[in-house]
Amino acid sequence: MSLSDRTRDVLGQAITVYRGTADAARLTAVRDRLDAPLRVAVAGRVKAGKSTLLNALVGERLAPTDAGECTRIVTWYRDGHAYQVQALIRNGQPRTLRFTRDDGPVTVDLDGLDAATIEQLTVTWPAQALRTLTLIDTPGIGSLSDQNSRHTWDLLVPDDEETPADAVVYLLRHLHPGDIEFLRAFHDTEVSRPSPVNAIGVLSRADEIGAGRPDSMASARRIAARLGTDANVRRLVQSVVPVAGLLAETAVTLTEIEVAQLRKVAALPVKQAEELLLSADRFASAMPELGLTDLERAALLTRFGLFGVRLTSTLLRREVATTASALSKELADRSGLTQLRDIIGSLFLERRDILKSRSALLALADITRARPRPGGEAVAAAVEEIMASAHPFNELRVLSSLRAGWITGRPDVVADLERLIGGSGNATSERLDLPPDAAPAEQSATARQALARWQRRAENPLTSYEMTVAARIAIRSCEGMLARLDQRR
Repeated sequence: MSLSDRTRDVLGQAITVYRGTADAARLTAVRDRLDAPLRVAVAGRVKAGKSTLLNALVGERLAPTDAGECTRIVTWYRDGHAYQVQALIRNGQPRTLRFTRDDGPVTVDLDGLDAATIEQLTVTWPAQALRTLTLIDTPGIGSLSDQNSRHTWDLLVPDDEETPADAVVYLLRHLHPGDIEFLRAFHDTEVSRPSPVNAIGVLSRADEIGAGRPDSMASARRIAARLGTDANVRRLVQSVVPVAGLLAETAVTLTEIEVAQLRKVAALPVKQAEELLLSADRFASAMPELGLTDLERAALLTRFGLFGVRLTSTLLRREVATTASALSKELADRSGLTQLRDIIGSLFLERRDILKSRSALLALADITRARPRPGGEAVAAAVEEIMASAHPFNELRVLSSLRAGWITGRPDVVADLERLIGGSGNATSERLDLPPDAAPAEQSATARQALARWQRRAENPLTSYEMTVAARIAIRSCEGMLARLDQRR
């Protein structure tokens, strides 16, 4: 029986035990979550670029990026058949709100409501990306005394209930003590809540690190790699990815008109183009013979930033991409968006059943502990048994221990262990450090080699106790991969 099925069964038992109580409805909602898209929150400090990155992930400019009323409200973006915005009012009934959308983001009419009284907005929007991910846009995190920050803390680090998010994409501009405080609180320190497995770090606004220079992203990648190996960061996030958020958003919403305008810059001699793009002010006002109005230049700076205008015009001049669709893909790659999507796919989406089951079991454990009822002891015991025996959770515990530094060894051994248990992705090829298109026979041979390697390590009397326990988990992971590969034949 799969982990999801076991989780669904124990939730059914709990709903029977808690029938007639408010918890029954909560448990039913938790069970329904197992079949819903994975919930991923986008969080970070004020002005980190959360809404811009969310738009890039959706592939549409839905979330407002200015400092308006709606940016102070937790907003859910989910797939649906109809276009709708609904407000969940604190101590009140939900209300459907009017909204408009032209070329930019969704503009919501709060209809006289005070933003402070709205617990959350839910934007239902038919979108391909939202079929697998429900994205949660959160107000910026700053001081705990700030009301807007408090809304994010209450959502992702609640005192008395489970967080509605299965995972978080956390935006960093630099490592601030507040970032560490929030991520530690989001993860919790219980063994059943492994610390880094449901969080990805994003070095946001990466193009600004090099002041918009052509090599800005290269500098950002070096900084992200350094952060990703920092012991404090590894305890909190699985990976750190540099993303130029504004360019990423523009890449997936690029228009033919914008490409035509930038072709005029690309057509200039290189020296003239470089002089024009020395600064945003020069681009906005110099060289009137270029054939772009002041409004068009301002719009290009707003959409691309100076870094994006420089990069895009260079790509067009060198004919790296000659059509809007090809340019869109190239910009998505160069902005870091493609890498982020791949990492979300391998670390979140491929583990969605594990992450959703984990969220459900933690919610169930909280209820049985806080409000025991006759029959609840058996439910609590079943939850504990699943948590203790399910191999995916054992892998997450070992991964958490590795990231926390509780399991140590030679760097190559630790890296091998981390990869085998899914630290770099859940796909068999990623676990075995093979190309995605590796033949099944090659994967099977590599898995057998890994199995033998970790069996020897587990049986070696000189292996530390912690590494021996981890080795047994790695052995089980290898056996599972071999079983799946045998089924494909």
